Formats: sequence, structure tokens, C-alpha cells
Amino acid sequence: MEMAKTVFTNGCFDLIHPGHVDLLDRARNLGDRLVVGINSDSSVRAIKGSERPVQSQDDRRAVLLGLKSVDDVIIFDELTPERLIKELKPDVLVKGGDWKESEIIGADFVKAHNGKVFSLPLKDGFSSSRIIEKLKTVEPEASEKNGTIIQKSLAEHLAVFERVVAGQCGAIGSCAELIIETLRNGNKILLCGNGGSAADAQHIAAEFVGRYETERRAFPAIALTTDTSALTALANDYDFEKIFARQVEALAVGGDCLIAISTSGNSPNVIAAVMAARRAGCTVIGLTGARGKKLASLCDACVLVPSDRTARIQEAHIAIAHIWCESVDIEFAS
Repeated sequence: MEMAKTVFTNGCFDLIHPGHVDLLDRARNLGDRLVVGINSDSSVRAIKGSERPVQSQDDRRAVLLGLKSVDDVIIFDELTPERLIKELKPDVLVKGGDWKESEIIGADFVKAHNGKVFSLPLKDGFSSSRIIEKLKTVEPEASEKNGTIIQKSLAEHLAVFERVVAGQCGAIGSCAELIIETLRNGNKILLCGNGGSAADAQHIAAEFVGRYETERRAFPAIALTTDTSALTALANDYDFEKIFARQVEALAVGGDCLIAISTSGNSPNVIAAVMAARRAGCTVIGLTGARGKKLASLCDACVLVPSDRTARIQEAHIAIAHIWCESVDIEFAS
């Protein structure tokens, strides 16, 4: 007798809408049993910010179990469902079409066990985040208030840091612990980012290698580069979306730590580097902005700066990295 085929998908499923129902129906049709993994309340906050979830993990589970397509719902605490996928060993792994197969956590594992992976097109026009935005009363940003450009910028800067203090201290601390563990084990830090985030990566790497404020032993940190002229041995075709991933493949070993920096959280070459780092057995830390849920949901720990403005996000990233360096100084003080 042929065994039942298990299908697995995962997400936050904060506010169930017709897009969710459609995706789950199609996922269920790919097998005999559909198991849905949902992020716990704490991991939703880590991925989407301190104001989420709208509904508790138990309420979200109850709603999903009420759908005819869903056979079981399992809550997981990590940012990624990797552990859960390895425990369940599903025959089919499904994500929505906003995820490329190469970006799907657990895809390599499922295919290695003769399973199948699907990225299913999404039903247009539906998003939990969009629904929540419609329900919000919008508070004017500091930049829209009266005052000089100096006053506006500083007010906005302070407002962002106040929100970081209110909602991201735990995430900053978790990342610091992972960095310290990496260095304690004799491994290295890799950093990558595009544009202004590339400059942030260079600055942070320099801080680890030679801290400006203190005299202490250097720690191994490498800022990856998008300068293709320097990478002929690594990227023969100069595929920009793979350029960080190729460097990770060449430089990383198990136990290293990648700090992936993307203000949007959607940079394809940064996401590709994250997946390469995971395959290599590296710890992955993310630095992103308010909308960076894709990057956050691929990391072991991530800090989301609660702003949509690139300049404000990058300012906060540098400040957070300095805190990590201070934490390392304290940990390794002679």
C-alpha cells in the first residue's frame, strides 16, 4: 500500500485572506496531507517588527485548522522552518511565488530525499501587511513636520532610534551572542551589502579587524565586494546576483558567520549569499529595514530597523554594529 504523501508549507499567516486560502488549497492538491508550519509570536516579531503579529499563535493556528485544506498546524520558534522540515521529511515543499526555489529554506533537503519543491503563483491583490496598513491611522513622519532640514533629519533620526530601543534590543543582543560564539570558536565574520550597505559592510569589517576606540587583538572579518574586476577567479560570467554567493562559496567554512546587510531585505545577490552561507553551515545574521521580512525569515537572527528611509536604516545599522563590537570587546577583554 502506497504511503500518504505529506505536503508542507510555512509562514506567519497573521490575517488569513483569499490569497492564503487559494495557496493552501493548491498545496493540498499536491499530496494527501497538508502540514502548515507557523512562526511563533516571538519569531513573527523578529521577522516583521514589534507590532506584529495581530493575532496570537494559538488564534492563527485555530483559524488555519478550520480550513478544509489543512490537516495539521505546527508552531515553530526559529526564524526559519529548517529544523521542522528536517524532522517532518515532507514529500512536497511549497512556498508562494514571491520565493524563488533557490531561496526556499529546506528545498535542498527535500530534493535530496527524492521530494519535490514548488513555488506556486500567488493570487493577485492580497497581502496581510497591506490589510494592516489600510487599518492604521498614519502618523506624519518627522520629515513632514515643520522645521529646517537639519531639525527634520535629526528628529527623524531620533524617532528611529527610539523605536529601535523599544523593539529591537533583544534581536541586537541575540546577534551579538552569535558573533561572539563565532569568534570564540576561531571562525571568521563575512559581510555583504549593496550600494550604501556595501560601505556599511566595509566599515563594520574594519571595526572588527581594528577597533578604532580600543586597542585589542584583531578579529577575522571580510567584507565581500561587488567589484567584478577583482573577482575573475570567482565569477567568470560576472552574474551580479551570484557574486556574493560565489565569494561565500570560496571563502566560507562551517561555523563562520555571514552578516547580510540589505535595507530593503530583498536584494537578490544578498539573498543568494545567505542561501550559500546556509549550505556551507554558516550562521547568518541579517541587518535590514522595516520591510525586510524576506531577509529576516532566512536568517538565524536579524535586526529590523523600523524605518522605510534608506539613510535612517543605514545610520542605525552602523550604530548597531558598533554595539556588537563593544560586546566583543567586553567578552574578550584581557
